[in-house]
Amino acid sequence: MPVIEVSGLTKYYGDKVGVEDLTFNVARGEILGFLGPNAAGKTTTMRVITGYMSPTRGSVKVAGYDLLDEPAAVKRHIGYLPENPPLYRDMTVRAYLEFVAEIKEVPPKRRRAAVAGAIERLALGEVQGRLVQNISRGYRQRVGLAQALINDPDVLILDEPTAGLDPKQIIEIRNLIRDLAGHHTVVLSSHILPEVSVTCSRVMIINRGRLVAEDAPERLSARLRRAQRLVVRVRGPAQKVAAALGRVPGVAGVEAVTEAAPGPASDGLFYVDAEAGSDVREGVFHAMAAAGAPILELRPVELSLEEVFLQLTTEEPATDDGPGANEGEVEGDGAKAADTGR
Repeated sequence: MPVIEVSGLTKYYGDKVGVEDLTFNVARGEILGFLGPNAAGKTTTMRVITGYMSPTRGSVKVAGYDLLDEPAAVKRHIGYLPENPPLYRDMTVRAYLEFVAEIKEVPPKRRRAAVAGAIERLALGEVQGRLVQNISRGYRQRVGLAQALINDPDVLILDEPTAGLDPKQIIEIRNLIRDLAGHHTVVLSSHILPEVSVTCSRVMIINRGRLVAEDAPERLSARLRRAQRLVVRVRGPAQKVAAALGRVPGVAGVEAVTEAAPGPASDGLFYVDAEAGSDVREGVFHAMAAAGAPILELRPVELSLEEVFLQLTTEEPATDDGPGANEGEVEGDGAKAADTGR
């Protein structure tokens, strides 16, 4: 059974659409990448799943509990890291985590071990006695992850967990997230598309509040490629090779990327575009064999996740994600910190 079940999720802000008729499941132990342009509905969806706001209609179940019928049970199974972690800047790291463990109702006998385990897991030992306001942004993100993990939830919802970090800190947080897979189910929102490619097993892309694509990153590329493009490296005279490639049935165009120098022993690299629905690889092979030009490389060109994202999200402008959608929680806001922690 999926650990997250979202069915027909809809959220309106007055007459504006935050998300509309959104349906998806997330399997236990999966890392799901949640992508979309600004104001597409990502933050709205995450806030509804975590119980931070109510849906206009639709249902959300987490670990078998219905959000509307048993909201407290849902929140006990979720750890939430907003883009701006809900931290008390005038508390020490350890004191803050002890406070979070209490408001998340970690049993008193387990709190000390839970805090010590979170500090060890997130490598916070050397800063545990320092005030939150005196530690780096990277460490604050670690503290944010620690508060999300303190009660060992089934599900982690992470909204832009690497926002504002330097490259070294991004790699550290990315590795931490990958280590969480299996034991925790992770839903990860990020604008850093290569990060999603290497971290997530499945990607969901939403635009204007609606789901527009859902699959593994590599399969999204294959589905959206309208016509096949091949990279072909051939040993032989460039003009002769290009002419032979252009005569292959189904080939729509040939582009020389690097031209071979005169002579039979030099290499040339070509892009070969096929007509939609055509597989020209066998024809290319026979044409090069007939031309006496050995093929050294023959492979399809895949769309990057960035190209897939742009194809799916740039047709029309996005709508607003609702009031305050991009504001995030303010550090040190006790009400929001307490609400996020439960």
